[in-house]
Amino acid sequence: MELGIVQQDKLSAGTTFGRLIKQRAGFPKRNIVGLLLGALALTGCNLPAFGAFRGATTQGQNEFHLWQGFILTAIVVGAVTWGALVYAMFRFRRRGDQIPKQTHSNLKWELIYTIIPILIVIGLFAATYVSENEITAVSSHPSLRVTVVGFQWGWKFEYPGGVDIVPRGANYPTLELPEGETTTIKLVSNDVVHGFYIPEFNFSRYALPGVTNYFDFTPTRTGSYVGRCSQLCGLYHAEMLFHVRVVSSAEFNNWLTSQQQKVTA
Repeated sequence: MELGIVQQDKLSAGTTFGRLIKQRAGFPKRNIVGLLLGALALTGCNLPAFGAFRGATTQGQNEFHLWQGFILTAIVVGAVTWGALVYAMFRFRRRGDQIPKQTHSNLKWELIYTIIPILIVIGLFAATYVSENEITAVSSHPSLRVTVVGFQWGWKFEYPGGVDIVPRGANYPTLELPEGETTTIKLVSNDVVHGFYIPEFNFSRYALPGVTNYFDFTPTRTGSYVGRCSQLCGLYHAEMLFHVRVVSSAEFNNWLTSQQQKVTA
């Protein structure tokens, strides 16, 4: 008798467990979608670069994240659009000579595919507005101020204390910047239009005759980067190259002090 009771309890427990598994496996599909979107959000830092540099400054990283947002939005919109087209092609393909059921309009879906694109455009505009304001903001109290002068055909970097870094023969000039500190750049041109372009900073700005541009760099990691002129400015445009070197604050201060001592020597 006791053995039968035990077997019956085990059978009841197994049935309950089986029902529980079925209930767990049968939760709504929208929960699956939510889990997938949540997983995507948690792995956002590992998203591909989509052909862009990730940015070696806080400003460049901000621009990179805006780029990622635009590309992801385009992927989602494209997937939904093509998915709807493919679905319609197979779901409503011709199956005979009879005329299919005709539908004059569907107010709900017409509102959906009108309102959603408007919301997407508004969202992209708002993200662009916020990012551009952060990227173009100029600090009133930067750690360093450097004047960059474009001329045919080269670049000159003017630091405090009369330190001028200019091309010397085949050696291109190097723009030294401290890591983690904000540097305000004053950009001018002595003659024609030049393009001050640092690819890994995700930054390009025109040096215009008679116009002074200001912008900030806040490097996030040390390293060496390549800069060039992005605007055809004359015969030796291809020689308008320069280097950017980001070093620690202590190393930068030692370098600037040594350059200032050379000027006063």
